[in-house]
Amino acid sequence: MKEISRNLSENGLANLVLDPDVLAKELAAELLGDPLDEIEPESFNPDDLKVAQECESGLDWLRRGHEERLQGLRVFCEHRDPRALPLLIPLLHEPCPVERMSAVYALGRNPCPRAVEILLHLLQFDSNAYVRKATAWSLGNYSDAPVLGPLVNSLKNDVAAVRLWAAGSLAEAGSISVEKADVAAEQLLISLQIDSEPVVRSNCIWSLGRLYDLLEEARKHELIEAFISVLLNDSESSVCYEARIALDQLDSPEVKDRVRRLVDEGILS
Repeated sequence: MKEISRNLSENGLANLVLDPDVLAKELAAELLGDPLDEIEPESFNPDDLKVAQECESGLDWLRRGHEERLQGLRVFCEHRDPRALPLLIPLLHEPCPVERMSAVYALGRNPCPRAVEILLHLLQFDSNAYVRKATAWSLGNYSDAPVLGPLVNSLKNDVAAVRLWAAGSLAEAGSISVEKADVAAEQLLISLQIDSEPVVRSNCIWSLGRLYDLLEEARKHELIEAFISVLLNDSESSVCYEARIALDQLDSPEVKDRVRRLVDEGILS
């Protein structure tokens, strides 16, 4: 999870990487790994072709058969082009889960207000966890839409891979206002204490750190106490590491003094 948080801190939510062990455990009934990684596109070198040319090819592929559409979806998971939106939205209804999942990713890269209602439906009802996982990520790019409640529900109730991405997206959905930040932080704090998966707990810490400046003082105090509790009590070293980094990033002299005292007393190393 250290690498996940490093990617998030440096590059933002779009570079979140899933732990394959979590996928293997929670999604045993599904294909191992991410189906999107199994798609083999026709070879083209981005160093030799301009993005505009890649998008032109992608648009053409999206209008063709199944295999070509997968090629086109790969293009728009990487690049933004508003011309793709009318072609991407119908693919959210495709019976093939790989197409649905890839279309969801592409619509996260290319946000479209007309896709919100369908994406929310997929997050709640799609039978394929890979599709729901992709949707939990994509909705983080729709923070102006009513995505907060559905993401909270996914963090509470879905499988670990979906919970991981929902936790990350709540940092985006909660960043719109003080009120939304408080709602997101409330569930993130609960999940930090009770979630069985270390990677989910670690990502809750990351999101809480992102929301900290928007929170009221009482919630800030609750967040700090939760991070200290993780340092003292969480059995997973990677989660403790995330809590320590998050506390350091709060840039609070009082918090730094408290952590230093714990180190001086030999309670923390």
